Amino acid sequence: MRKLVRLAVCICLLTLVAAGSALAGKLDDVKSRGALVAGIKDSQPPFGSVDEKTNQIVGFEVDLMQALADRLGVKLELKPVTSSTRIPMLTQGAIDIVAATMTHKKEREDQVDFSITYFMTGQKLLVKKDGGVKSVADLAGKKVGSVKGSTSEQNVKKAQPGCTVISFETYPEAFLALKQGKVQAVTTDESILVGIKNSDDKPEAWDIVGDYISPEPYGLGLPENESDFRDFVNAALMDMWEKGEYQKIYEKWFGPGKKDHIPLTWKMELWP
Repeated sequence: MRKLVRLAVCICLLTLVAAGSALAGKLDDVKSRGALVAGIKDSQPPFGSVDEKTNQIVGFEVDLMQALADRLGVKLELKPVTSSTRIPMLTQGAIDIVAATMTHKKEREDQVDFSITYFMTGQKLLVKKDGGVKSVADLAGKKVGSVKGSTSEQNVKKAQPGCTVISFETYPEAFLALKQGKVQAVTTDESILVGIKNSDDKPEAWDIVGDYISPEPYGLGLPENESDFRDFVNAALMDMWEKGEYQKIYEKWFGPGKKDHIPLTWKMELWP
């Protein structure tokens, strides 16, 4: 009888330990591991790209993730992602968070959670100067390049059903197709197009044109049902904004005099 009681006690203890581990959550996992693993694009300046001198990924989103890691007291680990791999890598647990120019879309909430908006932009077109394309209306019967898994693919097709969308793995590949005449425009968020244009040896040969096809609010991608982790990320973003840390990071990459200058014209959502 005593053996049965001891066995029952052991089973209960094991069950409690397992339950505790299951309830630990992403925030505790990151702290216990001592590292925040962030999915970052490595071909998307100035958000994330490989520095030729150091061979390290640097950029606006990298600095934001470093600020989050610092608040957690852990090191930052970066893993390259693309528009098509960022959500699968997050849902499979290969990364803890996505900071990769990802628009917060309702349909994506079936797979991941999002932080509050940390960057606001809108979708436009990158075209050859004096190439005849000034707006999405001019894309009828033409080919436009975008990236697999992006909202830009869907948006431009809705805005101009008469165009043909050619999808690439990365925006540099889409831009190469534009330079080779295989597409007549590249479409994505204006903030990304600025970086693509300025990465060329002759940026003056290209124009960013048209009205916004759609608004593009960027949110950090987070694992579903991890409210403690999401609350920490949101509180950290708001704290960065209120203390001016966000603005300093923004100015570093997008401020006046920078190659990829974009005025900061929006305000982050702040909770009382």
